[in-house]
Amino acid sequence: MIAKEYISELKHRGNGDITSLVNTQKDVGNINFIFESLSIENTTPCFYTGDSLNILKRIPSESIDCCMTSPPYWGQRCYENGGIGLESKPEHFIDNLLKITKEIQRVLKNAGSFWLNIGDTYKNKSLQGIPWRIAIRMMDEQGWILRNDVIWNKHKGAMDSSSDKLRNIHEMIFHFVKSNDYYYNDEAIRMNPQTTTVRNGAIVSSSGVCGVRYKRQIELSTSLSKEEKAMAMQDLLQVLQKVEKSEIPDFRMIIRNQQRATHSDSERVSGRAKELKEKGYYFLFYSKNGALPTDIWEILPEDTQNREKHYAVYPEDLCKIPILSTCPPDGIVLDPFCGSGTTNKVAYDLQRRSIGIDISQEYINIAKQRVSQLHLNLF
Repeated sequence: MIAKEYISELKHRGNGDITSLVNTQKDVGNINFIFESLSIENTTPCFYTGDSLNILKRIPSESIDCCMTSPPYWGQRCYENGGIGLESKPEHFIDNLLKITKEIQRVLKNAGSFWLNIGDTYKNKSLQGIPWRIAIRMMDEQGWILRNDVIWNKHKGAMDSSSDKLRNIHEMIFHFVKSNDYYYNDEAIRMNPQTTTVRNGAIVSSSGVCGVRYKRQIELSTSLSKEEKAMAMQDLLQVLQKVEKSEIPDFRMIIRNQQRATHSDSERVSGRAKELKEKGYYFLFYSKNGALPTDIWEILPEDTQNREKHYAVYPEDLCKIPILSTCPPDGIVLDPFCGSGTTNKVAYDLQRRSIGIDISQEYINIAKQRVSQLHLNLF
């Protein structure tokens, strides 16, 4: 039974045809029809059952804005209907996965992003290095651009009886793009903006910088000329005025031979180094909208409480930053190994359209049930 609130929301977002919205699984031959039905107003996910590679080949080129997926890991489980992950050697698994990533590259828009979550596996006591072997081949052979390698700290791992190695509690998430001109909304994912304060009559930045130390360093500097000192002091006062007006929450000042440069010392590769040599100082400004997330994500895996079927530990929180930052509001999210539909559920929560593919009919049924029972509470 579908909740009345959900039906009401579907009517609000879609065209009022509840049957067509809830029964989202369609015949693969009708995939072009599915793209036509993925209107901006109708964000209910569409699911396909079948081999990911075959279905991906039917998707039009440059039609997807963001792909986020967690494929089956090599040698970890026996999946219904077989599929990727059951190969006899990790090399064969990587070969098969690269066929998938090549199709993802084709269907992704030039401004699109691909987020890949993949775990590693031991064989004969040796960690295989599968995530990085995949990433390097994607870059070398397919021309992907790797923007971030994210460490997902799960805080807890599977049962491990080993006494001769550390416990494994992390996995890799890679952010790939096709070109340098890709969509990225950093403002959508900035966190915890901080404000300035007044301390002992002085304006203090969100991290405690008030400019006194920088003024002293400028005055005592033996590396700055008289003219450079005057200009540095004038610019510092202007920055402090911006802090006082809350135009910027925080800043750092790098002064020649006082602070270590934040980038390369080579003027050929760093504009900052050139500025430091020619001017004697430069400023780093922090966004008033908060800081960007780091490349280490502290996210607990999904648990199985209150569920009839077990599904992967891939949690909803893992999808939020990728979808918010790299899928525009009117975009389409793809998960070619959607499993129980976590990526698609988060895409729906964030009012993005999405497509999910999985070889298991059982998982597709679970995914459809999850979407049908959404509480529609945006985080």
